[in-house]
Amino acid sequence: MFGIGMPELLVIAVIALLVVGPKKLPEIAKALGKGLSEFRKVTESATDTIKETLKTDELKKDLDGIKDSLLYGKEEEKEDPVPTTAPTPPGHDAPKTDEPKPPA
Repeated sequence: MFGIGMPELLVIAVIALLVVGPKKLPEIAKALGKGLSEFRKVTESATDTIKETLKTDELKKDLDGIKDSLLYGKEEEKEDPVPTTAPTPPGHDAPKTDEPKPPA
């Protein structure tokens, strides 16, 4: 724990006992324990928030990739595009747009 061994902890405890007194030492230790537990909760919450943010960023990248693939197509579709107009079946007389219509 922070490089503090048992002899150092005993020295700190004796100094705290002399400074604070035997009656107030348990109250201070209790308050210190509560403060440390609250600090742990806050750090865990911050860590969870950061993890969720990173997870959200990854999901957004995945969603953008899916959106791009739907909008712009896949690589195979880019190489072999689908014709925009359907061919007319044989024997079907569809009006041609290149030739002018005869006057009626």
